[in-house]
Amino acid sequence: MPVMLGQSQAIQSVRTQLQRYAGCDVQVLIEGETGTGKELAAREIHYASARRDHPFVPVNCGAIPDSLIENELFGHDRGAFTDAKGAQPGLIDHARGGTLFLDEVDALSDKGQVTLLRFLQDNEYRPVGGGAARVSDARIIAATNANLEQQVAAGRFRRDLQYRLNALYLRLPPLRERGDDVVLLAGHFIHAVAVRLRGPDKTWGEDAMQALAAYAWPGNVRELDNVALRAYMCAETAVIGLAELVAAEPAFAGTRSAPRRRANEPSLGFSAAKTHAIRKFEHDYLTHLMQEACGNISAAARLSGTERRQLGKLLLKHGIGTKQFRPH
Repeated sequence: MPVMLGQSQAIQSVRTQLQRYAGCDVQVLIEGETGTGKELAAREIHYASARRDHPFVPVNCGAIPDSLIENELFGHDRGAFTDAKGAQPGLIDHARGGTLFLDEVDALSDKGQVTLLRFLQDNEYRPVGGGAARVSDARIIAATNANLEQQVAAGRFRRDLQYRLNALYLRLPPLRERGDDVVLLAGHFIHAVAVRLRGPDKTWGEDAMQALAAYAWPGNVRELDNVALRAYMCAETAVIGLAELVAAEPAFAGTRSAPRRRANEPSLGFSAAKTHAIRKFEHDYLTHLMQEACGNISAAARLSGTERRQLGKLLLKHGIGTKQFRPH
């Protein structure tokens, strides 16, 4: 069974919720920043529940074309359209008895939201071109990196659908709120890279580990996993120092090792604190900018006086998608 790694109080509280939710067979809404492990949390609920022997079916709602939403979810019968030479089950059918995980649920169009709401009201659906209604007992777990309450307030998401999805609620904490979990996860990922590549074991040097602990991690656990892979590839020796870390990820260039702090001292050294503050400013500025531009990168570039290509790189750096800002 997949398990969320960590020893911080924040992640222990999440684990407790996951176990409780596994025993309560209703919809769950998971919110969290990009890279916090929303699908992993959904899998942990599924495999700890009575549905563990049935399918876990993940789907990215943002990747389903509006014209195909009913066909993707409910399938179709033979002859439903020109190329429908045979019946095809939908995702709801594949998840029968198990769990349907709807990632980026906020990306559903108005039509998609109505389609999903109709199913959630009584668990009934009709395949495209089908006659009699069918029933599926698939459990729905939805996830989003947006604040769904804010999306509802802005008129971008249906209130009645939010109520249906939000029977149980879970917020996944960003990595910056998980204290020493950064150290634990960094060690885990560097060992996992060695196993994956069938290479020699490597460890983090003290200066590199301090830099990792001081970093803001806008891309969260996924970003840490990627940094570990790149640092492993850059290191020629068994110890990955700050130099190898900077070579793998230039964002660490302003970080220096610092002595262990005493009580009432700042938690970060000057350089690390400055880097953290700059990254936070950039993230907050970009988020507000994309809200103003309704997710349009070209419009945002004009508003900020920035080249579109450069703005795109900044958005990617901070893990900020555009779909969450687009009006539905």
